Amino acid sequence: MGKRYYCDYCDRSFQDNMHNRKKHLNGVQHHRAKKAWFDQFRDSAAVLHDEQIKKPCRKFLQKGICDFGPNCRFSHMSEEDLFNLKRHMEEERQHKEDSEDRIISGRSIEEWLLKREKKQAALGSKGDSKTKEDNEEDEAESDIPQQLFSIPDLPPSLLPPPPGGWRVSASSEWG
Repeated sequence: MGKRYYCDYCDRSFQDNMHNRKKHLNGVQHHRAKKAWFDQFRDSAAVLHDEQIKKPCRKFLQKGICDFGPNCRFSHMSEEDLFNLKRHMEEERQHKEDSEDRIISGRSIEEWLLKREKKQAALGSKGDSKTKEDNEEDEAESDIPQQLFSIPDLPPSLLPPPPGGWRVSASSEWG
């Protein structure tokens, strides 16, 4: 029986030879099906731009249906549809900005953790030869990023010290 060619865009198959394939791929039906396929992946901004340029379809506005359907060169969107599309586009833009902010803040947390790790390594090598002034400088420099406070159940090692410092009772003995 020979090979068959299946077109995913048109959802049809035919005998595969150079003449049939070329005829199909250059056909109007194939071009419309391919355009419809890729149109479903367009972003809101592109759709809104195209719909604002088009004039409204009189037949669609009068009867609610158009013989040309999605191939009509006029817009089938109402004012309400355009408004909803604008709002959706703004939500997408806001979501994108929020995710970019989280990425940027994620970098600052990583930088803060690296800086903190270096300080702790330096403290371990120095021993207890630090003065009170050194401790105050470290507290001022180790400002904890604000985004960490929004995380519930933050580990105690990442919590800032209380305003008066940690209370250490002299009566408790270790050992």
